[in-house]
Amino acid sequence: MSVVLPDAPWRHRPGLDNLLTALDAAGGKARYVGGAVRDGLLGLAVNDLDIATTLAPQDVLDRLKAAEVKAVPTGIDHGTITAVIAGWPVEITTLRRDVSTDGRRATIAYTDDWREDAARRDFTINALYADPLSGEITDYFGGVADLEARRLRFIGDADARIAEDHLRILRYFRFLARYGDDELDNMAYAACVASANSLMALSRERIADELLKLLAVAAPIHALRLMVDGGILTPVLPEVDRAGIDRLERLIAREAAAGLAPSALRRLAALLPPDAARADLVGARLKLSNKARKRLTTALEAGLGDMPIRALAWHIGVEGAIDRLLLDADADLSPLSALDDWTPPKLPIGGGALIARGLPPGPDVAKALNVVQDMWVAEGFPDGARVDAIADQTVSKFQRARQ
Repeated sequence: MSVVLPDAPWRHRPGLDNLLTALDAAGGKARYVGGAVRDGLLGLAVNDLDIATTLAPQDVLDRLKAAEVKAVPTGIDHGTITAVIAGWPVEITTLRRDVSTDGRRATIAYTDDWREDAARRDFTINALYADPLSGEITDYFGGVADLEARRLRFIGDADARIAEDHLRILRYFRFLARYGDDELDNMAYAACVASANSLMALSRERIADELLKLLAVAAPIHALRLMVDGGILTPVLPEVDRAGIDRLERLIAREAAAGLAPSALRRLAALLPPDAARADLVGARLKLSNKARKRLTTALEAGLGDMPIRALAWHIGVEGAIDRLLLDADADLSPLSALDDWTPPKLPIGGGALIARGLPPGPDVAKALNVVQDMWVAEGFPDGARVDAIADQTVSKFQRARQ
């Protein structure tokens, strides 16, 4: 009995029919592949769509141009063209087979053999193809059964798959956390442990991307414990230990209690030692953006701990205040509601207003304005008459001090 991809809204997105016609899907030249098929079979939302085709890359470009479909040669050297339909990117890749690989990048050749293309993929659940018109699934390696059993298996020999691309070590644990039932494939785990040092050959950007994707999974704790116990992260992230896993587990429980969506960066902050300077070094090593590094350090910095939540958010940002509160395992979560739809206000008075009140221009103006600001924040951001009263009081104080 054949397996068929369930119908879903993503299969009816504007422009998709025109794209499939251009690729001659009716003639068997194009099939959905990978994540869209996997998640489609599970009834999950599909955001990213990949299409595999027997057409050569230049043929794909020519056909898309003739069909007036925007085409971007994002990875044409590796056979990938990105089509943009109604603002939605679809990756189209010519069937490939590996000629050679060094664990970081592969030398490929094109093929018209669907099974050859499937054999070069990582896991059985990612090597599923679907006819775009009938929805019929092509499954060469038992991926459908593995998906139903929530079982994660490498295609063929795990050591060989990892040798082809070392990033598959990290991908194994991410997919285990999202699609597995926590039943470990001992041979796959042993292969990951044995090859952990090969992660050092990868770019830090690729490692960071995979790690953050794992941390964004709803329940990553079991997979991360396996990684720590097996020394998987030691070559590239030795700061992560069992204590970090425990901190992360507490954070995840607090995120759930607060009704907040997972944040990969916040979870990374929990996973690392509670030291802002060390976290910044990790962020630099992983080549995170300046914004991401700043969030890590802000979350883990000490100070301002006794402030009301809005005052804290005014000083370090709403995101930073939420991170700090959630990372403090002993802190009450109820103040979080004060940040719902709240934007830190701007001090409704400037130095000119203090000069108009009789404070001579000069360095005292900036000092007095800071005093006004501190009182305004401490009192919960009053406006109108109360701000005027604070300004009057502060100017009077500075005038007396000058006498």
